[in-house]
This record gives sequence, structure tokens and C-alpha cells, in this order.
Amino acid sequence: MSAQAKSVIINTPEQQLLNQLQSLVQNYLTENDLADILHAYQFSAQYHLGQFRKSGEAYICHPLSVAIILAEMQMDVHGIMAAILHDVAEDTDATCAEIQKLFGDDVALLVDGVTKLTQLNCKTKAEAQAENIRKMFLAMAKDLRVIMVKLADRLHNMKTLGVMRPEKKYRIAKETLEIYTPIANRLGMNSIRHQLETLSFQAMYPRRHDILLAHIKKARGHRREIIETITSALENRLDQMEIASSVKGREKLLYSIYKKMRAKNLPFSDIFDVYAFRIYCEDVNSCYRILGVVHNLYKPVPGKFKDYIAIPKANGYQSLHTVLIGPYGVPIEIQIRTHKMHRLSESGIAAHWLYKTDSEGHPPPQNHATEWIRDLLELQTTSGNSLEFIDNLKVDLFPQEIFVFTPQGKIITLPRNASVIDFAYAVHTDIGNSCSSGKIDKQFASLQDKLANGVTVEVTRSDWAKPSPVWLNYAVTTKARAGIRSYLKNFKQQEAINLGRNLLNGELLSMRLHLKDISNDLFEQLLNNLKLPTINALYEEIGLGNKMPFLIAKQLTQDDISAAIKLDTSEKHERTPLIIKGTEGIIISLAKCCHPIPGDTIIGYFHPGKGISIHRPECHNSTDERKNSSDWLEVEWGDDLEGEYQTSIRLEILNQPGTLAMIASTISKLNSNIEHITIADQDARTSIDHITFSVKNRVHLATIMRELKKLPITLKITRIKG
Repeated sequence: MSAQAKSVIINTPEQQLLNQLQSLVQNYLTENDLADILHAYQFSAQYHLGQFRKSGEAYICHPLSVAIILAEMQMDVHGIMAAILHDVAEDTDATCAEIQKLFGDDVALLVDGVTKLTQLNCKTKAEAQAENIRKMFLAMAKDLRVIMVKLADRLHNMKTLGVMRPEKKYRIAKETLEIYTPIANRLGMNSIRHQLETLSFQAMYPRRHDILLAHIKKARGHRREIIETITSALENRLDQMEIASSVKGREKLLYSIYKKMRAKNLPFSDIFDVYAFRIYCEDVNSCYRILGVVHNLYKPVPGKFKDYIAIPKANGYQSLHTVLIGPYGVPIEIQIRTHKMHRLSESGIAAHWLYKTDSEGHPPPQNHATEWIRDLLELQTTSGNSLEFIDNLKVDLFPQEIFVFTPQGKIITLPRNASVIDFAYAVHTDIGNSCSSGKIDKQFASLQDKLANGVTVEVTRSDWAKPSPVWLNYAVTTKARAGIRSYLKNFKQQEAINLGRNLLNGELLSMRLHLKDISNDLFEQLLNNLKLPTINALYEEIGLGNKMPFLIAKQLTQDDISAAIKLDTSEKHERTPLIIKGTEGIIISLAKCCHPIPGDTIIGYFHPGKGISIHRPECHNSTDERKNSSDWLEVEWGDDLEGEYQTSIRLEILNQPGTLAMIASTISKLNSNIEHITIADQDARTSIDHITFSVKNRVHLATIMRELKKLPITLKITRIKG
């Protein structure tokens, strides 16, 4: 086949590209692989026949160009075939089933993974795009080659954006910077990332790009002499120390310069006056020896040394970074790494195909990528919709990393501003779900405390601890947020089932019956009429307030259930009160309008889909709802209640310096914490304040109010009803 390929007359762009692809793949693939690739090309060319890109070239040139990008990474035969076929299922009459039949499961899976969903019931373009990206990540979890084909596809599209309208160019480039560039970075594919960044910058801000490029070209001449001086000094010193190495001056990338100018509000001259070098050597030991040499040659800048060899970045990147003050007082950035580290930093997960002989098993970027994709799978199962998934993904794609330690010395990588709760979930989901507090460098810390680089973190677990919706306010990692949401989702369901069972049983008890007295046949008949699959589904509906327990109990005790469903819910009978323990969670909530506490008379209201809220009878919301709704039930506090409950008071005091401090001190001495203070009204003489604080029960509240009343500044004190 290769001999036949050489005889092809090169007179069209697609033939030139095909020959280029063949010359690349025949260096590392077999004759049978080359035959399969040609078969895929013929199939794709046949279906794309008559299709042209906006540039005017035949459409088949695009998939061939994508395949060439992958062939340069020495992608395997199935990856190359998928690149050639990747647009066939989306843009022609061919189907994934045909591709599977002709080319096998592997190729079909890759093609399907990069094919956009066309039959989407989405309201906006953003939602449709988010759904497509979500689909791609699910395919990535099965095979990482999906994202490599997609990145190569996006890279060629970015190279050929020139014919697009400016607004479309901007939209595609923005999406590339927000999603695909950070994905390439997260997978360690820096070569692809840098190309995508440069092309996106040029498409979004062509004038800024051209001005910056002109300044760089102009400044190059002035810099050449200094670069040669520093390179020569570094090489001579390393030769004296007999360390085998090579020194290369590197120019800062255009987009990198632009970002730094924007972020630090610096002029171009300040950024471009930094001289950057890379030193390559054979082994890790030489890296640290070179670091000592350059620190002896030029003075290091304090706080600017980073060791990514001992503690690699999340994408597997390894190198030593340092900043020195060189000749003429110019700053010098130096990166020191082995040749293998450099190849991995440029290729990332592509190193699995590029450098198979370099290491046994998968290279580090492959392991990091697999772990990251596994976390994303967990994230997508708990995301409410595709847009929420993309928002969470963006948070995950732009981490400023910190490194913290477990008590055993294991390194955990977290994004900046991560809290103890993020650390707990990073160790294990079960630890996150049961953590109650922690220690940072052996000092007590709460779950919301932020972590700093290099600290040692220890998590305290408790049997009573469980995730709360409040945790989402200070969890920043996708794994922690996904774990919390997943727990709350399942916990709410189980809690609703338990509550529904208790409510229904309470209604039956008031009729001198019990759940165990109701036959399975009666339940089955009721479930069929209500179109519910299981008894637990019925309990959940009751617990969430979607079905009234009184009505369900009546239906279960009627001979003709279908007739009983039409029963008037206004019928009154003696009900068994629901006992409130104060620890029920999110299905039974204490109303924030009137802050009921143990000892208060209380009443419960059903809120369909949410559960029961507990009010005081004198609360304005309570009285209004009782006039308009029959969805209420009698509740009572249980015995031996523990915990703290919020309550609010209205305090009219003299407006004098130090009054709030006096009030806070009094409340604190009586074992209570102030949650919130609002100044409702104030003049030169008096101030009316609303104070929310925690109490154990009504007796505790009465004690605090009595002590506050004794203060000389207090004019009047009352509890807020709602």
C-alpha cells in the first residue's frame, strides 16, 4: 500500500495531505494498520464528497489535517481512523452503526464520543453546547483518546478561523479559552495548549495581538546580546562543574505576556525585561546540582523558588522553577528539568503513545488524567443540568494549586481557598461525609477554615456528623461539592420516606389501627390508583408534603379505595401529634420567621415537595396559612431535647457608646452565641435593635431576657413573633 501511495500524483490538497499522513504513520504502524487507515479515508471521502469548507477547500481536508496532528503524536491506528471519520456521523448520512460494522467497536466509540448531539431539546445555544461537552466527558471516561481527537479537531478549526465572521470567531475562540485550553493544560498537553491560546488570542483581539507581536519583534534585537551573555555564563559554569546539560533561552509566549500585563497592570517593557531560560539534563540528581550552581552564579529572589519535581502539579508536570537577578540587574526566570520531564510536559497524556519505551506502564500524566476523569464522572451524576456541570467544570479547570499533607505525610493537591471540608473529601468521600472538625498543624480548626500551602491537616470524624447544605458555601472542589450534593439528595429521600411512614402510622393510630394491620393487597390497590411504583414512593410523597397522610389513611381504611380518593379532606377527627426531636434535618425545618424553640407551642405546615415547616401559632405566616390551607398538622416537642435553636428579640436601648458590647457580653456569659444584629431604628437618644442568638430552650431564653432587662441601658425587651 505504501508503494501504491508513492505513485499517487500530487495535484490536489487532499492528496497532498493523505501522502503526508501516510509518510508519518508508516514510521510506527504496520502495513495492515496503513490499509485500515486508507479504508477509513475512502469511506470518509465518499460521504464528504461535494462538501466544502468556508475556505473553499474540500471538506475531507479537515479530517485529514486532524489525523496528521494526531499522527505527529504517534497516535494508534484506531485514533487515526477516528480522526478521519470524526465528522461523518454528524455531517453526512452515515451512522455510527455503519462505522461500527465496518471499522469495529473502538473506532465507533471514539467517533461517537466527539460527535455532537443533534436531537437536543434545549432552550438556548449555551445549554446545547453544555450538553455536548457533558457527553464528551462521559465518552472520555471510557477512552481518553476521545479528548485527544477533540483537541486536534479544535486546533485545526482554530488554524482555519480566518474566513469566519468576526462575532463567530470571537465566540469559538472564547469557548476554546474557557474549556479546551484548560482541558489541554489539565491533561499536561502544553504544546497543544500554547497553540490554542495563541490562536484564540489572535481571533478574539486581532489588533492587540498584532500590536504586541510588533513590539516583540522590535524588542528582540535589543535582547539578543543579553541572552547570549547569560547563556554563555550558565554554560561555562555548568561545564566547570562537569554537569552534562543544555541551556536554551526561551521567549515568553504572546498570550502569556498579555495575561500578565492585564493581571498585574504592567506595561509591555516590564514584562519583556524578564529573561527566561530552560536547562535540560539527564537525571533528577543533576537538576538539584544545577539549581545550586545557578544560585551561586546569580542571586536568587526570595520566595520565587518552586519545586515541582518533589511535588508535581496536578497534571503531572515536573520541573524546578527559580528567579534570579542577573547581569545589569535584569530578572532571570530559570526552569530546570530532565529531558524526559520536558517531553512529558509538552505531550501530557499523549506521552502514552509518543514515548512507550520511556517507562513501564502509564506515564504520570495518564494516571492523573484518569483520576481527574473519575472525579468528573462523580460530579456529572450530581449536577442538576448541563449548565451546572459546565460551571463546576470551569471551577475545576482553573485551580491555583496548594499542597497540604496528611498526618502520615501524603501530599494532597487542592485549589487555592480550599477548606478543611475539601481536604476531607479529597482523602475519601466517606471521611468527608462524617467529618465534624479538623486540625491544621495540630491546632483546632473548623470545617470552613481555609488551608495554606504546606500545612498538615487532620480530620476528626463523628458518628453524628453529616453533610449540611451550609457546607456548599465553603466547599470549592468539585469532588467535595459533588459528595455533599449526592449525600443530601439521598438523605432527603430517605428522610422523607421515614417521615412519611411515621405520619401515616400516626394517622392510622388515631383510628386505632397500625401500618401492620393494612394488607399488601390494599397497598397494591392504592399504589395502582395513585400511579406510584412502591410503598416507599408513597411514603416519600407523604413526607415531602405532596400527599396528605390523613387522606391516605382514610383511603386505606375504605372498602372502595377508588371512591375514597374523592373523599373531602375537610373531615375532622382526633389526630396523633407528630413528635419533633429537633434533629430531623431538611425535611422538617424550623421556620426562620418566628424561630420556634423547645417549650413553645408549635404547629406544622406541609409545603409540597419540601416537607414540613414548624411555626409558632402566633406567627403571622402561620395564621395567614391556616386561613387559606388545610395542609397543617399538630406537632409537639419530644422529651430531653439537646442542641441549640435560634430565636430573635426586639431590644429598645439607650443609644450610648459601648451598649452593644454590654449586650454581647451578657448574652455570651449565659452560654449563648449571637448570630445576627440589625439596627431597626435609631435616633440621638434611643436605638431599637433586633438580635438573633442561640438558646437551648424557652427557659434558657427567659433567663437571658431577664438578665438583659436588668441592664441600665435597657428600656424595653420583647420576643419577635414573626
